[in-house]
Amino acid sequence: MSIREIANILKHIKSAVIFTHVRPDGDTLGSGMALSRALSVCGIENEVVNEGEIPAMFGFLKGISEIKLRPSIDAEAYIAVDTSDLSRLGGLEPVFRAGARNRKITFDLDHHISNTCFAAHNFVRARASNCENIAELICAMGVKIEGEIAEFLMLGMVTDSGGFSHGDVNGDTFRAAALAADGGADASRIAYEILRKKSKARASLYAEVISKLRYLSDDVLAIALVPAARLAHYGLGGDATDGIVDFALSVDGVEASVCLLEMKKGQYKVSLRSKGRVDVNAVARTFGGGGHPLAAGCMLFGEYEEICDKLRYAVWQHAEDL
Repeated sequence: MSIREIANILKHIKSAVIFTHVRPDGDTLGSGMALSRALSVCGIENEVVNEGEIPAMFGFLKGISEIKLRPSIDAEAYIAVDTSDLSRLGGLEPVFRAGARNRKITFDLDHHISNTCFAAHNFVRARASNCENIAELICAMGVKIEGEIAEFLMLGMVTDSGGFSHGDVNGDTFRAAALAADGGADASRIAYEILRKKSKARASLYAEVISKLRYLSDDVLAIALVPAARLAHYGLGGDATDGIVDFALSVDGVEASVCLLEMKKGQYKVSLRSKGRVDVNAVARTFGGGGHPLAAGCMLFGEYEEICDKLRYAVWQHAEDL
């Protein structure tokens, strides 16, 4: 379905609930909140939901506290944003499924090539950020990109592009960012708050983890381990590890980096990044995850050494000329 067809349907609904994915990042929150504000401009009742607590780093954005844990309105439409499959909705997956069974109009607006097209109406286009897709949709709805809409769109673009530094950034990314900047979005402020700002505790955790980076396959693969005990020691949550995987990728010679966040004994949340010669989406899909060729994620279970061996072999399988 085209973006214009999606826009035409959305303009004629009366109410909507917008679903964002588990462990929310700037792109899912930016997509959800920007679309929410655009629907409000059109006079459409709506709300944004997420199954868990929103990371404190996003608290500087006006309106972020409005996000709810569950739908509070009996909406006509359910819209998932930046969500590649229903399991990414976490505890809200049954709610979305029930809505589909009860004949709510369902939408899936995403940029992951691993997307399963689980809604009745799907728009999936691979881009550096899903907020680029949402910006196009908002324009197709005839809504001006300005104010909070612009801020939330810039949030997603800055976050998922690594401050416009990732290999999948192209002219479309900058054109969408220009629209947001012209609408009043402060890219510098957002980049500082999301990518650079750290508490002393978070800085100490970074220093400790980075000092113990592990290099495998002739330094092609770098693995950072964040033990649950060290997070607890510094009084931090899992969102405090954002950016560690990107630092490892900055090391000369490293083509793929991994951050292993220990959720509990024997369970790790895996974040993967690539400079381009390793398809980390394919690596993640090997273990039931997914994402983009340059950025992906999955869950792995087992002992640390066993997991490192699995990742090393999977990276070798999906590497180009290495």
